[in-house]
Amino acid sequence: MTGLINAVPVENTDEYKDVFVYLENRGGKIQRSSLEMIGIGKELATKVNEKLTCILIGHNVDNMAKEAQSFGCDKILGADDPDLEEFRTMPYTSIIADFIKEEKPNIFLLAATHNGRDLASRIAVRSQTGVTADCTVIDVEPDTRILLANRPTYGESTLAEILCKKHRPQMATARPGIFKLPEKNPSNKSEIDIRKIKVNKDLIKKEIVEFRPKEEFDITAANVVVAGGLGVGSKKGFSILEDLAGEIGGVVGSSRPAVDMGWITRDHQVGQTGKTVRPRLYIAAGISGKAQHIAGMKLSDTIIAINSDPEAEIIKYSDYVIQEDLFQAVPKLLEEIRNYKKSGPKKEAEEKQS
Repeated sequence: MTGLINAVPVENTDEYKDVFVYLENRGGKIQRSSLEMIGIGKELATKVNEKLTCILIGHNVDNMAKEAQSFGCDKILGADDPDLEEFRTMPYTSIIADFIKEEKPNIFLLAATHNGRDLASRIAVRSQTGVTADCTVIDVEPDTRILLANRPTYGESTLAEILCKKHRPQMATARPGIFKLPEKNPSNKSEIDIRKIKVNKDLIKKEIVEFRPKEEFDITAANVVVAGGLGVGSKKGFSILEDLAGEIGGVVGSSRPAVDMGWITRDHQVGQTGKTVRPRLYIAAGISGKAQHIAGMKLSDTIIAINSDPEAEIIKYSDYVIQEDLFQAVPKLLEEIRNYKKSGPKKEAEEKQS
């Protein structure tokens, strides 16, 4: 049995510089959640006048390195080996821990995905530091370079700010969908250091015979989300929301109770225990607005609530409210949208000409 390992304060925090971000990848593509971390990582690095280094591990990663370069990484530090093509906990942990020991970053950020959470805790132990998990706000003090890691607590009712003043690197994970994607600039140039290595076979406990990706869509990438809650009433009730989402180029989301009732699958769930989204438009139909759900959609550009209850909590967070039963309101919306598609654009063009 492994004994407890205590976090150990570093003697001189000034020896630790720059911001590190781990780039999770799958099937030759960097995951969107990691691209989001590049954005916040670059902001922190700029504030303290330091560099952003992105860690890339896998096999045949050159194209991914070029993609990371275009999103603003100052340096891409990586490891390449056929045995690293799929995520392997122990080799990945060992490689990143060695990079940290060698490079001494001040801050290290990871997306709070399944793999990111797996890595973060192990790397923190190896580096004898701490990690703040599932952050929704991340900042840095320019003068002291102290990471300000904020995470929800007490049922999302407040934010706890956690500081790691004496240990390095200062580590945090952030929920996918919290931060905006950085702008892509193909002309951006980075220092690229991808090292061909040979993985220690003792670190590979299992053989991956075949990788079958789970069939699910990424709701965090959607520009429009039409979400339903208990007010939808049944699995069949979601069909009308699917129609609405289809008409306006969106996807269907849900609150947790609808998932728990078996009306829709968990990959559609928005909220504290689901996904965090920040679409241009979020339509909440039959959703009361519990704090756990609000946490996952409050960053949306525009929120429309469809709810017959004038006291529903969701209304406080909405830009527009349709106070009506969703099974009356949504068909009217569908009719208006379809009529506009048939005659609206033509009518507008005629009015401009006149």
